[in-house]
Amino acid sequence: MLTDASRRRDFPALSGITYLNTAAESVPPLAVHEALETYWQDKCRGMRGREGHFAAVEACREVSARMLGLAPQEVSFCSCSSEAYNLLASALQLGAADEVVVSDLDFPAGATPWLRAALPPVTRLWQAKEGALHVTDLEPLLNARTRLVQVSLISFYNGHRVDWAALRSTVRSLAPQALIAVDLTQALGRVELDEVDADIRISSTHKWTLGVHGGCVIGIPEARAAELTTHAGGWYHLGNAFEADRFERAIPKPGAASFSVGMPNFAALYALNAALRYVESVSIRAIAAHADPLLRELRQGLLDLGLEPLCPLRQDESTGIIAFRHANSAELHAALETAQIHVMHHAGRIRLAVHGYNTREDIQRAVEVLKSAV
Repeated sequence: MLTDASRRRDFPALSGITYLNTAAESVPPLAVHEALETYWQDKCRGMRGREGHFAAVEACREVSARMLGLAPQEVSFCSCSSEAYNLLASALQLGAADEVVVSDLDFPAGATPWLRAALPPVTRLWQAKEGALHVTDLEPLLNARTRLVQVSLISFYNGHRVDWAALRSTVRSLAPQALIAVDLTQALGRVELDEVDADIRISSTHKWTLGVHGGCVIGIPEARAAELTTHAGGWYHLGNAFEADRFERAIPKPGAASFSVGMPNFAALYALNAALRYVESVSIRAIAAHADPLLRELRQGLLDLGLEPLCPLRQDESTGIIAFRHANSAELHAALETAQIHVMHHAGRIRLAVHGYNTREDIQRAVEVLKSAV
């Protein structure tokens, strides 16, 4: 992943292209392909294949927990971050007297369930200034009625990384009853998470983790399990799904386990297990040490061309995303695509993402094509 030889060996799909779009979709390593083949072989065994299926789930739980800094019993899985956040809403059962804080740099999955509730809580918007969220602007939004503060550690929109220590301290001080939920989709597999001790941690599986669609990781520390147990129906998350009293009451497993309401998406978890173990073998520290300087070089290249990034970058901050706007963004995007440089383009915004499989040549090519197009 970090050398020419390992890149060619593990990511043959990257041959001939410059891929700077991991914030949308990753290019998985061959280890993921092999894991999916193993799933297929197990699936073809019919019911007997479930032994391999459930072994893969537990292996995935173990490595996911390690990545999140949690114990295996504090980690579970569902199908996507949207499902996870709707299940979180069912766990909290908020009402009109409660308040939720979301930010305008968040992805819709974490920001909209509160607007769709039968009895919507008051939703307060933490607004970014010049592309960054400032804790001083969060303070007036917090009070004794705040039940949840939802943030993305790294914004899908512009790559802004929230100041976690300041956020945590402010919420604990001014809204002691509030839970902190964090979307790690744009962080897990790319940046170190040593200090991100949120009450619930949620991440999709098809981006920086190098997995595939159909999976989501949920982490809930045991101390928060009672507060964060869903009220959803189903069976896989119930302790009495097939007991004699199953039509009289439904008893959920507590905490993270309550988010796995149905049969796991085994294929996604075979893939995620292989992907995270691949990332772990390289180490996130090595990935960040390799990719962060490339992102800074890309940022400087954009600045030299008069392309102003949509958020500031703190000294020594680790993030994988950079974005900018341009009046002729469609033409710039077309030039990049023609040169086989893959980025995200949406509504005048171009977003580039740098992972461990990117090289300095990738950065230089992107800057040169943008220079010509500008």
